[in-house]
Amino acid sequence: MNLSPNAITILEKRYLRKENDQPIETPEDLFRRVANAIASAEKSFNTEIEQETIDNIADIFYRLMANLDFMPNSPTLMNAGRELGQLAACFVLPVGDSMEEIFTAVKHSALIHKSGGGTGFSFSKIRPKNDPVRSTGGVASGPVSFMKVFNAATEAIKQGGTRRGANMGILRVDHPDILEFVTSKQDNDELTNFNISVGLTKEFMEAAKSNAQYNLTFNGEIYDQISASELFDLIVEHAWNNGEPGIIFLDRLNENNPTPALGEIEATNPCGEQPLLGYEACNLGSINLAHMVTGKKTVDWDKLDETVKWSIRFLDNVIEVSKYPIPEIETMVRGNRKIGLGIMGWADMLFKLMIPYNSEEAINLADQVMSFIQEKAHYYSGELALERGSFPNIDQSIYKGQAMRNATCTTIAPTGTISMIAGASSGIEPVFSLAYAKHVLDGETLVEINPVFKEYLDTLSPAERSTVINHVVEKGNLQNLKGIPELWKKVFVTALEISPEYHIKMQAAFQKHCDNAVSKTVNFPYTATKEDVRQVYELAYRLGCKGVTVYRSGSRTNEVLTVGKGEAKKELPMEKIYPRSRPKQTIGITDQVKTGCGKMYITVNSDQQGLIETFITTGSTGGCSGFTEGVSRLISLALRANIAPEAIIDQLTSVSCPNFIRRKATDKTIVGKSCPDIIGRILYQQLQANEGLPEDVKALLQAGWEEQCATQETGCIVEMTEEEYLRIGICPECKAKLQFAEGCLSCHCGYSKCG
Repeated sequence: MNLSPNAITILEKRYLRKENDQPIETPEDLFRRVANAIASAEKSFNTEIEQETIDNIADIFYRLMANLDFMPNSPTLMNAGRELGQLAACFVLPVGDSMEEIFTAVKHSALIHKSGGGTGFSFSKIRPKNDPVRSTGGVASGPVSFMKVFNAATEAIKQGGTRRGANMGILRVDHPDILEFVTSKQDNDELTNFNISVGLTKEFMEAAKSNAQYNLTFNGEIYDQISASELFDLIVEHAWNNGEPGIIFLDRLNENNPTPALGEIEATNPCGEQPLLGYEACNLGSINLAHMVTGKKTVDWDKLDETVKWSIRFLDNVIEVSKYPIPEIETMVRGNRKIGLGIMGWADMLFKLMIPYNSEEAINLADQVMSFIQEKAHYYSGELALERGSFPNIDQSIYKGQAMRNATCTTIAPTGTISMIAGASSGIEPVFSLAYAKHVLDGETLVEINPVFKEYLDTLSPAERSTVINHVVEKGNLQNLKGIPELWKKVFVTALEISPEYHIKMQAAFQKHCDNAVSKTVNFPYTATKEDVRQVYELAYRLGCKGVTVYRSGSRTNEVLTVGKGEAKKELPMEKIYPRSRPKQTIGITDQVKTGCGKMYITVNSDQQGLIETFITTGSTGGCSGFTEGVSRLISLALRANIAPEAIIDQLTSVSCPNFIRRKATDKTIVGKSCPDIIGRILYQQLQANEGLPEDVKALLQAGWEEQCATQETGCIVEMTEEEYLRIGICPECKAKLQFAEGCLSCHCGYSKCG
């Protein structure tokens, strides 16, 4: 199997069966276990089938996964052929207005989280805050207060589950408590186990467009009237501030509801791509489009056809094999047999075909590829229906009178760890970075490069290749890099290089041919305005998307040019800045380096806010001690004044010195081109170490660590909570920087906030 080192690490850590915390199966064993378990369903549909036939089908399923052409969702990889046996990824639970109904939903969500699933809820049926409660004579506490109950239950359960619990909370835009809901996550410390989205309606969107008043209602009663455009402004402001709430277009979800007679769709799963009725679940899987390209750099339609055929059969079998947390879910799942076949590796396919993501050619190809997958998925679901029978609720569906095995066939879901296993880009997202540095044991740094981009790098000379790799590891993209083909800069674009308009146009192209919905994040630079977010929301509505998630880079973490905690981030005023006082205690590392003037000792210290000071001294062999002390003081002053370390490093590393040039001619152990350059390099190394947050600097970002360590003579290491790491944008597991894609915070190591 062609697995990357990162894929093997993820499999060993999260998927392979273990005893005494050690894997007892190989990746090949895992895929064989899953293939055999899923193929065993064939006997349920045909009791006379020969075992040899089942084995042949199991071999096909095995090759689909082992060749990394298709991957089922994580619960299937984890649990197929094992005792837990819960294989579905996402669920929606109904939430009524009575205490009994609310806490039944809490109980059911706990059982689902324990089994490794995520849950979505609409809280629109809960009466508004301060509404009279006749049975007790008291007043209602409202939807948001009960969301906190669900959040606390998830927090308690996630410690013992196979995956961390994740929830989606949705409230209709006309609910009387909508203002409290929209602002409920303005502090990232609240509702930490929830993504939230506002359920928008056509009526609201038209009212916002015409600046009309809008009724807030519950059970047919009008509670208040507000300006629709002002409410839309509030939604936009909070999405701009930290990415939440997202928006869901409720009318559009129900236009494509395949079983309208069974109820109205009010909610989705945690990442928004799977609209479901109450008690429904969905089994998901994704085709790796990076493997659907011929040697002649064209789409391999025949291979894609064959892959869709067996993937649809695989996912229908999953429904039969899976165990379900509660009887109500099993009844709904088997009644509608919804599956969600999606894709990953879209950005990689475009790389291989040398098509820029942000081009009309890419949009047209997306339309063509997803149209093909949708058509074939429906065709093969119909073929299965002739063999096995249509889904039981078909007479209450839009497919009445037709042969259709599955009420829905296609979904574009987050691919997270399964795309990392496959070595493919995530879902339909552009790549976040062409290469990144990963900190491993013993301080070694491992560079991970996009595999398709790496193929093109191999056409360069070793020196050119090294220059490009160093640049993209530092910058993430090819901008401002000289000496490479201009076509590369157009094709190998990353998320933040793509305009929000093209993010939405791409999402809409795939949505047009998708039964369910599309998981996609529109990435904005930090400098994006609220008006930019508004325009994206309006464009998504016009182009037919079912929902939108946006994220402005850095808006959820403490970064340069932001101040305050628990409040909207504000740009620092253009006024004189004075450095903060030096903390009583810092932690640092001292490097001995060889310069053009002799030895130099560079100490870089950090506190809970990052790099804070340097101490630089020269050895007895010479050098300008006054100069180095002056540079050291100025660097420390700049760091304590909150100047970005990257800006300081950029200035230092641009300085050259004749002494270095002369000495390097005879002494190859000298690195760099000047003393400032070496200082800048050491600063950069320590900055990278802090971002990776290895064990010896974990305490640096712990609020209040000085007080906790004050009585300890030998210093202290303070372990942060998961939420504290998330608040500062650091992965709780590998301590690397998190990225926001496919509607969720995630990491290259396989960690995902959404489970």
